[in-house]
Amino acid sequence: MARTIEQALAAAEAALDAGGGLAGTGFWPAVAQVKADPELIERHADRIAAIDARAFDDWALLTVPVGVGTLLALLGSAAGLTLVGVAYAYDGLAGVLLFYAGLAALLITTHGLGHLAVGAVVGIRFTKWFIGTWAMPQPGVKVDYAAYLRVSPARRAWMHASGAVVTKLVPFALIGSAVAADLPAWAIWALVALGAVMAITDIAWSTKSSDWMKFRREMSFAQRP
Repeated sequence: MARTIEQALAAAEAALDAGGGLAGTGFWPAVAQVKADPELIERHADRIAAIDARAFDDWALLTVPVGVGTLLALLGSAAGLTLVGVAYAYDGLAGVLLFYAGLAALLITTHGLGHLAVGAVVGIRFTKWFIGTWAMPQPGVKVDYAAYLRVSPARRAWMHASGAVVTKLVPFALIGSAVAADLPAWAIWALVALGAVMAITDIAWSTKSSDWMKFRREMSFAQRP
């Protein structure tokens, strides 16, 4: 097993040196093997993290240091809450538009902040905030893969779940604010519908990719002897 892992890591490094990606190198199957054995984690974690960081930098559309990104995300969340508060002073469509603009800001920013907060609690460090692609421009946070590997699988799993959980709670958490702002009934029910649709989407899609897929993947390691 160790020899196969060494070969995969060497192939990944060679592919990156040549300007290519990790596809076909066996890197991620090797990472899965490493995750199953604490001794292998300690032996290979730093090298895996270095390869992962190089591949990530080649893939990401935009990155900023984790401190800068966190400050921007917190400011974005504060702006979202401010817009929700300002909506209280407006009637009709203007109030609805302000409220939903605030909701949009919160949905965009709290996902990554959820990962960051839970990661900090369980011992996972992060290196950058990023925008992955034009097709999926929502900001995310990049783990330090060495720190990620060295925590328990269950902790890794709940870090992945945290962003999805926080995002799905936001529309429901704002229902009271929508009522207090005296939004039209249709705008309040739209919040409920949005939260329900997001939850259904998670069940139908995110369990096969994205956060919940990663949650299931890491919990599978937690359930092994």
